[in-house]
Amino acid sequence: MLGFVHILLAGAFATKQRGTAWNVSARDGEPKPLTGVAARLDRALKNFLETYPLYLAAILVFSLQGKQPGMAETGSMVYLIARVIYLPLYAFGVPYVRTLSWLASIVGIVMIVLSVF
Repeated sequence: MLGFVHILLAGAFATKQRGTAWNVSARDGEPKPLTGVAARLDRALKNFLETYPLYLAAILVFSLQGKQPGMAETGSMVYLIARVIYLPLYAFGVPYVRTLSWLASIVGIVMIVLSVF
């Protein structure tokens, strides 16, 4: 669901800036650069798409091992909560705390990976 929220918000704000005609077009050529919240939501989406495959791979490997949740479950919750917090922080341009939220999500992934061993 978090991925859908990222995609929908980034798309809605990009369409608001670039227009509906751009959104429904083939999007050939170089689009007008996004600014403000739309640009930040686009970057937040790209960042999510960089970390989510790592999270997914860690959860998949852990799940295939059939171990008890424990630290992996906690790591998963840390990742999810941190990423949920990260999105509005990035959208509103909040420095430092946004980076701490990103770091917490990485810690969550590391917790899952460590639980594999």
